[in-house]
Amino acid sequence: MTGSIWRAWTALLALVAAMAAGAPAFAQSRLSDWSGAVIAADWRTSGGEPIQAFDNARRDLTAGLLAAGFQRDRLYDATLRPDVAEPVTAAQATQGMAQVTAGATGGCLLYFTSHGSPEGMVFGPDRTLNPTAMATLVRQLCQARPTVVVVSACFSGIFVDALAGPNRMVMTAARRDRSSFGCSEDAIYPYFDGCVIEGLKTASDFVALANAARGCVKRREEAEGLSPGSEPQVSIGANMQFLLPTVRFGHPPG
Repeated sequence: MTGSIWRAWTALLALVAAMAAGAPAFAQSRLSDWSGAVIAADWRTSGGEPIQAFDNARRDLTAGLLAAGFQRDRLYDATLRPDVAEPVTAAQATQGMAQVTAGATGGCLLYFTSHGSPEGMVFGPDRTLNPTAMATLVRQLCQARPTVVVVSACFSGIFVDALAGPNRMVMTAARRDRSSFGCSEDAIYPYFDGCVIEGLKTASDFVALANAARGCVKRREEAEGLSPGSEPQVSIGANMQFLLPTVRFGHPPG
């Protein structure tokens, strides 16, 4: 064996050993170590009429995440609709998210379902989060921890570049120049949220969940003749490509 081949072989063995040495740290990752939030940030149709789709999604996404392994005291959920007995303001929701994420030892999940525009996402009665504001919020809440951010809204692809990073996974309901579907008065959920809820029943991890949701949305839009399709987006940072497959979802028996 020549010297150059020997050195290459030695380097390969060293790399494999290093990866093996790091594997236990990844393997110990569990959703029970994560904290997160699910926020229904709007409650209206595009015409301003009240609907339940966003709140239905918040309720059942929260249930699905709990079934997958989140702990109840580490998962905050809130609706920003003002027409309830005890409304939660955008500031109060931000405080609630901060409280559950502050003590997290594992990863951080933030899920927003709302209306969106090419400028940003509706966040309560009178506020819109643009990509810069969203990036600041996520950084304050999750800091450098492994983070999954989901934005379910029309044009939500505008957030991908601002939120992307080595320790980030970003999922959006649509690409930056496309609408998403399912925000009408008769909708149970926005289409993307419904597909995530369905995917949580069987997906093994966040990557599998993203793939399942994208396929589900595509099939539904094609079946209903909706064009152009929303094309949900996914961005997975370099560090998360190794970590996410080890963050396994649990599923209740039967």
